[in-house]
Amino acid sequence: MDLSKWSKSEVEYGRKVLGSGIEGALSGRADFLNGRPLAPFVNESVREALKPALLGACIGLLGSRVGNQNGSIGRMLLFGLLGGAIGFGAGVAWESRSMTASAARGALRNIHAARDEHWVEKHPVAYA
Repeated sequence: MDLSKWSKSEVEYGRKVLGSGIEGALSGRADFLNGRPLAPFVNESVREALKPALLGACIGLLGSRVGNQNGSIGRMLLFGLLGGAIGFGAGVAWESRSMTASAARGALRNIHAARDEHWVEKHPVAYA
């Protein structure tokens, strides 16, 4: 098999694996939601993530003062915003972890199936 043919085959296989993963992730998300709409779940996750965001902002404000007793307002705001953003991101990730896990399980299940199918195509087994 020449390089051109091999690379086209590998790109096609990569697309198939990627498509299977995306399809599995969407299926896992749908299984988790069980017919419920996504928006209320996201709204609840965001609402619950505001607590860690506030905590992160407070830690950021306090951290801006460490080693710099006469810190500027700009530095305090920057550290507060950075802490709040990190806290918010962590909060959303934590609150949506069950849906993320379900989507990951679905993606991995489909990826493994696509990889197994590809292996069987490349290594046919002759049963006697």
